[in-house]
Amino acid sequence: MKVVRLMVFSLLTLLITKGFAVELPEDIHGNVEMLSQKGSYLAEAGKYKDAETQFIEALNLLSQPIERWEACTWLLTAIGDVNFMQGAYKQAKDALSDAMHCPGAIGNPFIHLRLGQSQFELGNMDRALDELARAYMGAGKEIFENDDPKYFNYLKTVLKPPANEKW
Repeated sequence: MKVVRLMVFSLLTLLITKGFAVELPEDIHGNVEMLSQKGSYLAEAGKYKDAETQFIEALNLLSQPIERWEACTWLLTAIGDVNFMQGAYKQAKDALSDAMHCPGAIGNPFIHLRLGQSQFELGNMDRALDELARAYMGAGKEIFENDDPKYFNYLKTVLKPPANEKW
């Protein structure tokens, strides 16, 4: 799980440092970047609640409607991820569902994976299947490799195997 988690935090930092200097005012960009990096470090250290606080603080810097900013996509994803890691599956589902209304979220395998896993843990198996299938279609079996195998195993019980019969 740590590899995938680190991937999302690295993407968050990359997107903020490379993609938002033009869109966000410079002072907001700098503050969002700083808070996001703090959140990433805290999450990597397993301090998920503290990380969430940093991501929420960064999210609160975005002007309305926040859904127009790509930063919102990655901040909500990070919030969802740290909630998932804490076992707060409803909060993870809520943040990740909100992220789906932001730029670049639909079709992002990691967001679909975490949302599907959250739905799975909440017992929403139809929603879980839909999201896990989207993650699989977007990134293949590899996206499941660092997580509990129960998610991929569930997906295999419902989907037909690929044409080459190799999952």
